[in-house]
Amino acid sequence: MQGYLCLSALCGLLSLCAAGLLPFPFKSDSVLDIPTSHRHARQTARVAVHYLNYLAASPNNLVILREVTKATVKGVSGIGHKYYIEFTTDDFKTGRKVGTCFGTVFFQSHKQRPAVSVNCTNNKSQKQVNEDDYNLYKEIKDQSKPITANEIPDSFGHVDPSHEPLRDLALAGSSLVMWEKSTENRHYNMAQIKSVKQWARRDDFIDFDYNILLHEIPTEEIVPCHIRVMWYPGVPLKVKYECFPVLHSEGSEEGSTGSQSEEGSAFYGNF
Repeated sequence: MQGYLCLSALCGLLSLCAAGLLPFPFKSDSVLDIPTSHRHARQTARVAVHYLNYLAASPNNLVILREVTKATVKGVSGIGHKYYIEFTTDDFKTGRKVGTCFGTVFFQSHKQRPAVSVNCTNNKSQKQVNEDDYNLYKEIKDQSKPITANEIPDSFGHVDPSHEPLRDLALAGSSLVMWEKSTENRHYNMAQIKSVKQWARRDDFIDFDYNILLHEIPTEEIVPCHIRVMWYPGVPLKVKYECFPVLHSEGSEEGSTGSQSEEGSAFYGNF
């Protein structure tokens, strides 16, 4: 009877792996090559991209994943899975290739967010990025009244050119959220800005309050989050957020998150 139960459990695990709901079946402390087209390879690379976009702290230096060129995963006994990823990136605005990246993404069972280490080549001019950031900063600071907007993009997928900087700042700030919330089986993209308003400040920072929707993959759920982003060119982003996860269907690979909110922050000094 015991042997039958063990066999049933093994068959169930293998079926989940085959369906792409669990990482690959391999022994702890072994290393396995992953097809670069596999969901775990591409989504893990996207976690690294979120990390890069948050650290860049610039609405003019955002990148997207172009292609995964190599991926392996190592099981670390009792801790989790470490992915070794090589990939290329494109500029978010122009779609042109900007670099090649090498890094690790470590999903640890007892850690809230994956540990990421990544190095990239970048053929984009940092001087131009700095100039574009300064010009955008000055343009926003020179506004006669605080900026507000809704539905970016709109129901037709259109983003008004005047709203693009708001979207880009939201993407930079939400990259922290998407990095921190990612797990080995769940990943996120920013789907829409429901609303944004600017807070008036007496210091030099630009301060935006966003209500955004994240697209959760592979559940296809939409997760609402409130994010506050403070930006000044050339310094780390100040981000504070709260998300309100929806109930996941029974039997999902990580169970239900319930109705509790999730909070996080990465900031220096006070709001």
